[in-house]
Amino acid sequence: MDSSLYRWTQVAKKTSSQCLSESTPLLSSKKQKPTYNLNKQRVVFANNEKWEWDCKKSSRFYKGNKIRTTKYTLLSFLPKNLLEQFYRSANIYFVFLAVLNWIPLIEVFHKEITMVPLVIVLVVIALKDGIEDYKRYCFDRQINFTKTNIYSKHHKDFVEKCWKDVRVGDFIKLLGNEIIPADILLLYSSDQNGICHIETANLDGETNLKQRQVVKGFCNQGLQFDPESFRNTIVCEKPNNNLNKFKGYMEWDNGQKTGFGSESLLLRGCTVRNTEEAVGIVVYAGHETKAMLNNSGPRYKRSKIERQMNMNIFFCVGLLFVMCLIGALAHGIWSSRFVFVHPLFDVPTADGSYISPSLAGFYMFLTMIILLQILIPISLYVSIELVKLGQIYFIHNDLDLYDEEVDLSVQCRALNITEDLGQIQYIFSDKTGTLTENKMVFRRCTIIGNEYSHQENAKRLETYKEEESDDEDTGKLRNITLLNLDAGKESTVKHKGTRALRRCQSARPNIQGHYRKKSEGRFDISQVAFSSPIEKDVTPDHMLLAKVREASVKIGGLTQYKPQSNIKAQVASSPYIDFFLALAICNTVVVSTATEPRQRVIVPPLLKPSGTSLEKLQHLLQRIKLLTLSQSSSSSPASSDPGTPTSSKNNKVSPVPSSDKDNVSSSSSGETECQANGKEDPLVKRTSADNCLEEMIATVSSFHIEDDFCYEAESPDEAALVHAARAYSFTLMSRTPAQVTVRLPEGTLLTFELLYTLGFDSVRKRMSVVVRHPITREIIVYTKGADSVIMDLLDDPAKANISEEKKLRKTQARTQKHLDWYARDGLRTLCIAKKVLSEDDFEKWSNFREEAEAAIENREELLMETAQHLETNLSLLGATGIEDRLQDGVPDTIAALREAGINIWVLTGDKQETAINIAYSCQLLDQTDTVFTINTESKETCESILDCTLEDVKKVFPQKTRKGILKKHKTDISNELEYACPAVGLVIDGRTLNVVFQGGLELKFLELAKHCRSVLCCRATPLQKSMVVKLVRDKLNVMTLSIGDGANDVSMIQAADVGIGISGQEGMQAVMSSDFAISRFKHLKKLLLVHGHWCYKRLANMVIYFFYKNVVCFLFFYMFLLFINFSMPLCQKVQEQRCKRGSTLYV
Repeated sequence: MDSSLYRWTQVAKKTSSQCLSESTPLLSSKKQKPTYNLNKQRVVFANNEKWEWDCKKSSRFYKGNKIRTTKYTLLSFLPKNLLEQFYRSANIYFVFLAVLNWIPLIEVFHKEITMVPLVIVLVVIALKDGIEDYKRYCFDRQINFTKTNIYSKHHKDFVEKCWKDVRVGDFIKLLGNEIIPADILLLYSSDQNGICHIETANLDGETNLKQRQVVKGFCNQGLQFDPESFRNTIVCEKPNNNLNKFKGYMEWDNGQKTGFGSESLLLRGCTVRNTEEAVGIVVYAGHETKAMLNNSGPRYKRSKIERQMNMNIFFCVGLLFVMCLIGALAHGIWSSRFVFVHPLFDVPTADGSYISPSLAGFYMFLTMIILLQILIPISLYVSIELVKLGQIYFIHNDLDLYDEEVDLSVQCRALNITEDLGQIQYIFSDKTGTLTENKMVFRRCTIIGNEYSHQENAKRLETYKEEESDDEDTGKLRNITLLNLDAGKESTVKHKGTRALRRCQSARPNIQGHYRKKSEGRFDISQVAFSSPIEKDVTPDHMLLAKVREASVKIGGLTQYKPQSNIKAQVASSPYIDFFLALAICNTVVVSTATEPRQRVIVPPLLKPSGTSLEKLQHLLQRIKLLTLSQSSSSSPASSDPGTPTSSKNNKVSPVPSSDKDNVSSSSSGETECQANGKEDPLVKRTSADNCLEEMIATVSSFHIEDDFCYEAESPDEAALVHAARAYSFTLMSRTPAQVTVRLPEGTLLTFELLYTLGFDSVRKRMSVVVRHPITREIIVYTKGADSVIMDLLDDPAKANISEEKKLRKTQARTQKHLDWYARDGLRTLCIAKKVLSEDDFEKWSNFREEAEAAIENREELLMETAQHLETNLSLLGATGIEDRLQDGVPDTIAALREAGINIWVLTGDKQETAINIAYSCQLLDQTDTVFTINTESKETCESILDCTLEDVKKVFPQKTRKGILKKHKTDISNELEYACPAVGLVIDGRTLNVVFQGGLELKFLELAKHCRSVLCCRATPLQKSMVVKLVRDKLNVMTLSIGDGANDVSMIQAADVGIGISGQEGMQAVMSSDFAISRFKHLKKLLLVHGHWCYKRLANMVIYFFYKNVVCFLFFYMFLLFINFSMPLCQKVQEQRCKRGSTLYV
């Protein structure tokens, strides 16, 4: 028995009462009083009449929805702020000095004056903190008083209340475009399929819509949801900050349990889209919501200068104590000389006695500390904070760091490490979306071992900037009013019609596509993620297009003229059809309208598509041309013959394809009838030409309206593949949780029953959909994923007969060869595969899948095992190559940073060949570099390779090393860098990194990496990225910077001394965890080399000036002590009798 099946069997044995239901998965039908572990679980009771008492009792332990992000209150501001300020040791030191000055015997200055500088410093910082906190208070108040609809058990209806009044267990009714006030479990949606779409732009920056599903068992409800009928108890996990993880179950009255997950949770801060009404119950409120748990605010870091400055201050304190001690000893020795006769300025105590020389020396020690306190600058911290605020202002307002396309400038999230930007020694960068644009463009594909290069598509990308200007002209054609056909009809066809009609087929998405406007901002609602013209436009390959049409013609009309057995045979033998069907439906793309507000397309158009093709449009044009020629020839005597030449010419020039005969026949009938009697009437000819023109414009118009969709994908890869399928006329028309509709090239609509969707995850590195084919009724699994995974899951060719085995092995070998080509060209590769399930196998797997979905414990592990059990013995269909183009200015930026002495490492999860090619493209690697590649899974082999490689590098470059390069004061750094950064590159994959970290080979790896100017880590996981950064930061004791744009880069960004997030197309999680946020990698050049240099140099010079100024004053006072024998002038009152006796005191 399979291991996963065995585990499922054991789970079934442990829960003997578990059974399956068509409506809800049941885990327990035994009626007994439930017990809960409140330390690990949260129990939610509904706020209705049935659970009123339980809800009130439990709500006392849960936080309300009122949020408070302020640090202080009116009562706590003063003590709390002072406590925070006295965390700085320098402030405590100055308070100590102020207290000393209040002691009469050692008083140096007036008591009040000594406290003025300290009070000013504390007040200025307190005012700054208070203003910032007041702004947070105003923002909190605005949010807390936002209105929402909460169910009231007294009114028996939803009433409008403030967000701050929401409690755990309340029922909330959400309307379209409303922001979600708390974390809500979805119980009802106005969508007939129980779907609610949300936009998470406020949470993670992603503008694409995400689907949320009503909890199982609540899908089949009436038109309205009745909260009083809710009799269930909700048990879920304790609050946590994982946005993508949520699990729990719902207990029914009869003891049955229904499991649910993150697919049913509406997160606070998201916006409801494409849904008229949704109702849910609050499970987390206020500061216990996932959004608030992730909102840690700006990070506090200590800069390198601040750490060094603290050391300098400790040194100054030590120096001060030593100098004061010397002065105190000298004063004690000098005082011991006056045993019998005391000088007039030696003031006795109240009883007339004099203090001993040792005690006088101690008092002098304390007095000198007060007098010479100027050695430690009290205003330094305040001055530094003010200077940093000015630096941040100038960085934020730098126009060179502003991206006009997305309307974003640099963001400074960490306010106190600006100077660290000028001290970076190592940069760790992600590849996708950081060095590249993250605009996935379909470039090439291979199907059953046949490669299609799409040369026309490559040429289109090379001349994309020119096509942008053409698109503007094409867009003007779309704005032509089609209602007024008589005005300017002939001129329109003559000047613009032909060109526009040609572009209808070659660049079809441009006719109806969504155009990105400049300066609108990345997060504008009108913009659709991953749908720029460069991503949507795909020019088909002529050879592949012919293959697709040939296969489409064979399938077209099978259901009407072929028996069922022939249908299955012919459809099964169409890998080209399966390949593009997989591209169209193996995803989670949401189809919505292009108009605002966007509405999800649930049902495809009622009218059957006409199958408009280039041949039909050409046929219409030729008919217009021939009718025009016929009309002109009829006006001359030489053309008064019955018109036979025209008719024959028409038949030769415009043959009608078989697939378009039905569509064109009705249009041609009018012309045939007009020509039946030989000579034609000129009025009839003109009418016929006008009718053809109207038909052509109507055809183009209907073609535009019908295909005017927006594809909202969760990743750019999905969008690129859907657009590619659409370019070959496999158009995704609609998607619901139960079915997905695709239009084939000949115009037939295929509606697949969507049985299961196994989403993509970073562990499996693939996704699958299980559908029932509408023609063959077969259950098919379509899978796409990384080639390193899919190729290992293919069915063993040895199981087939000899001829089939040879064919399969050849297909796999040729596909792998093409994948290597794509990787060398820098393309991202994905493999496409399928699998046909029998009814028995599917039913068996489906039962276990339902068991896993209903499981309470180990739910994620069971779901993972069911997916892995299904995705085996696959049949390879083909592979795709998707281009992710380099961002503008990346090569120049890397070259400039390298000239500045900064080492650049690239940590990516991509295929090794792809990453290497990108590294050459962005000049991270040069053609003259010696590149060492390490790929192994054995510790011994890895250690041996590291030793041999390090020895080879030292032989080639034995002269210099990198040690202390940035610390040396060299006049000619460029010559030093030639020796410090040898032309050596290192490439290592994720499996080898595991061996390095688990086998204790970190130091050897680091020793080798120090001699390389470029290091490339491929197939690296997020954890490995952070481990690499920490290794370099801690072992080499260098300043590190990490830059990335995705959620997989968060750990790497947080591990570095300076983290930079790129606000790209993969959301805002990287930005939210970063210290600085930019929109383009090229901005890193000025941010580091200009602003970083300025901030560090100016701040360092200011700190040095402060110490210099104070040391000069300190030495002035100390030199004065040499002339007064360390006696120190005293600021205290002398008695009247003493003044009379010692008249010299007047002097």
